[in-house]
Amino acid sequence: TRTALGDASVPSLVRPERVRDDRKESPTVSAQSAEPLSLTVDGAPVTVAAGTTGADLYTGRRDVVVVRVDGELQDLHLPVETGTTVEAVTIDSPDGLAVLRHSTAHVLAQAVQQLHPSAKLGIGPPITDGFYYDFDVEIPFTPEDLKALEKVMQRIVKDGQTFHRWDVTEAQAHAELATEPYKLELIGLKGTGAATTAEDDASSVEVGLGGLSIYQNLKRDGAVVWQDLCRGPHLPSTKLIANGFQLTRTAAAYWRGSEKNPQLQRVYGTASRAGSSARRWRTTRAPNTSRPGTRSSTRPTSPRGTCTRSPGTWTGTATGCSPRWLSTRSATTTAPCARRARSTTSSR
Repeated sequence: TRTALGDASVPSLVRPERVRDDRKESPTVSAQSAEPLSLTVDGAPVTVAAGTTGADLYTGRRDVVVVRVDGELQDLHLPVETGTTVEAVTIDSPDGLAVLRHSTAHVLAQAVQQLHPSAKLGIGPPITDGFYYDFDVEIPFTPEDLKALEKVMQRIVKDGQTFHRWDVTEAQAHAELATEPYKLELIGLKGTGAATTAEDDASSVEVGLGGLSIYQNLKRDGAVVWQDLCRGPHLPSTKLIANGFQLTRTAAAYWRGSEKNPQLQRVYGTASRAGSSARRWRTTRAPNTSRPGTRSSTRPTSPRGTCTRSPGTWTGTATGCSPRWLSTRSATTTAPCARRARSTTSSR
């Protein structure tokens, strides 16, 4: 899938297998008052008590992060239904890695709003080798900002916060996300088939053709510390992210890929199960390393104060800040860093 970033493309979105949109959290059912459930778990028939969740089926399996129920991904904390086929999805599988990266994107967004309370949320999907999240902020992020965000993310990870799915009505979603204009726009697009760009395809991690859901980050005492519109699924706990993530770069990106829309700040990151993999990113997967079918990419990053943002305009020099067309090309230019500058030499 090609994702629009201005007039260029960014790494392909990771498209996990179908995600259930009709899941509802069931009330607790007494085993004495309900029939046992007949399931097929990893190819074997089993009988379990009513109300059994994916987590109950895989107690002690820390490598299992979500389950696949009749071919669709589902959170571990949700109950399974009788007659279904359940399979384990491990963190090192393609779908498991996509879930890990998507959950890490949520932790990034939570950290951004802790440090920048006025920041508005765009979208944050998993992509090849990592993830990104778009933010509407007054001042573009600097390398120092990314370091500060990583520290806050690490605290959230160590906190062991739980990802909890809450299925909501459209009215509830509007009330809970009243201060998030981009989320409200996505709620309005739900189920309309209005997606017209690859960037809209990326927004499918937020809303789909089914119901709406909000994922809440809960502390150990059950207190809600942060929430986001999302289809899920997610890791059972932020602790599973461990130290296997790193924020790698930033870029400018138009909301939903259109120059008619506001320009947001996109923060890219990488995440994997092994912490050493993320920390080796700069030397083993540096943007200028050519790989078959992949554009080499470099993004000059500005020191604080060399690039300023006013409504609809970027100023500075190409070596001082990175306009959207530099974010996906290895480029050199003598042109001013204006939004529509095009005097570049590209390496593909």
